[in-house]
Amino acid sequence: MKLKNLVKQATVVTLSTAILVGGGGPLAFAKQSETLDHKEDYGISHITRSDMYKMIEQHGDPKYTVPQFDASTIQNIPSAKKYNEFGQLIDLDVWDTWPLQNADGTVAEYNGYHIVFGLAGDPKNGSDTFIYMFYKKVGETSLDSWKNAGRVFKDSDKYAPNDPYLKDQTEEWSGSATLTSDGEVRLFYTNRGGFDAEQEKYGKQTLTTAQVNVSEVDANTLKVDGVEDFKSIFEGGDGKVYQNVNQAFKDGNFLNNHTLRDPHYIEEKGRKYLVFEANTGTEYGYEGEKSLYNKAYYGGSTPFFQSEKEKLLQSPKKELATLANGAMGIIEINDDYTVKKVMKPLIASNTVTDEIERPNIFKKDGKWYLFTSSRGSKMTIDGIDDRDIYLLGYVSDSLTGPYKPLNDTGIVLHHDLDPYDVTWTYAHFAIPQKNSDNVVVTSYMTNRGYFEDHKSTFAPSFLLNIKGSKTSVVKDGILEQGQITINK
Repeated sequence: MKLKNLVKQATVVTLSTAILVGGGGPLAFAKQSETLDHKEDYGISHITRSDMYKMIEQHGDPKYTVPQFDASTIQNIPSAKKYNEFGQLIDLDVWDTWPLQNADGTVAEYNGYHIVFGLAGDPKNGSDTFIYMFYKKVGETSLDSWKNAGRVFKDSDKYAPNDPYLKDQTEEWSGSATLTSDGEVRLFYTNRGGFDAEQEKYGKQTLTTAQVNVSEVDANTLKVDGVEDFKSIFEGGDGKVYQNVNQAFKDGNFLNNHTLRDPHYIEEKGRKYLVFEANTGTEYGYEGEKSLYNKAYYGGSTPFFQSEKEKLLQSPKKELATLANGAMGIIEINDDYTVKKVMKPLIASNTVTDEIERPNIFKKDGKWYLFTSSRGSKMTIDGIDDRDIYLLGYVSDSLTGPYKPLNDTGIVLHHDLDPYDVTWTYAHFAIPQKNSDNVVVTSYMTNRGYFEDHKSTFAPSFLLNIKGSKTSVVKDGILEQGQITINK
């Protein structure tokens, strides 16, 4: 028996070696493929190729389609202005935004105001990407009611003492904000460093926090009074659970898309957590050609796995698929907002996409709902193309999973508008409302720098209904541009 096994193993090795040096044919190729096949889910949930193909069949269903908006009614945010380096007052693009939230995800009230943080910048300067604070009185809903308190951070703030990463920041990227139990505004965001391949600087992303001091100037005006406790939380990934930036680019392959950003703050049973966008590390299903042989990433039946695998191995998207290891990660943090525990990913998208953005999570009716924005242009699925835009969603009985796809496949929202359509939207963000099955979905509208007169702006919000594992866009549920609550 032992001799037979040795002969069998030797045959497999010989066959594989023959193929590697150019021998064999279709049959030999298939046999080699089968020897590499395996199924390993690493104890985490996955966005599978099977679910993505089924999702295509749901395109066009009104329950999952972003509502159509009247382009003639869309306005730039009136208060989104600043003086540029030439002393000219210019209109700003405003794209990813997030509200100041309570620990349960509902919109917080700060001394009678609602506050939204957002990325904004000069439409003619793509690297002008910084966080601004907008605010309005509670109860107001019009676009005109949003006032602009300006940038949250001064340029000099990043030179905070004793922090090794802040000083290298070149841009501020998305995050979240919470009103703490003692009434302070705590901001979480992504410090994005510079990119210079010759100096081996690869745009490192670091999860970062600060207390934002806000004061009331008069009965209608808030201002930022500086920041304190400004510090890095989680730098670059640990390599094992989450890929770090040097792993991603060590071979000079800049097709790779490293992510470690968009920290979203939540609490559960008195503990604090950040959920964020990342890529899987070496211990949780790393990138590489081996991943194309893992049935766990495909889902569906064995015949589907075999046919889809062989098609992918011959596909022009093969290289992107080998690099695709997107993840929604989680860390537990201490009361002083330092890392307490690096936890395994909540969900991963190996072979499907490298980029599942802006994780957004909250608890409703005893279940955890996890959402992420994603683009077809980053995916490796035939039938999904550059114009497809998604909000994907997953549900679990536990914060740490397992997570199952909403609406059977994970589709929550979809559109495939021309990017040069003024009403094109992205970065959809679901905000739970007290005592309601409806959540308010915000997003930004109009691509940055595409038009002279139309800037990226708050899109009209709309209602999404959530019941158990099903969601649907609420008919006639379109709200004002930038509206974040339906509570009176």
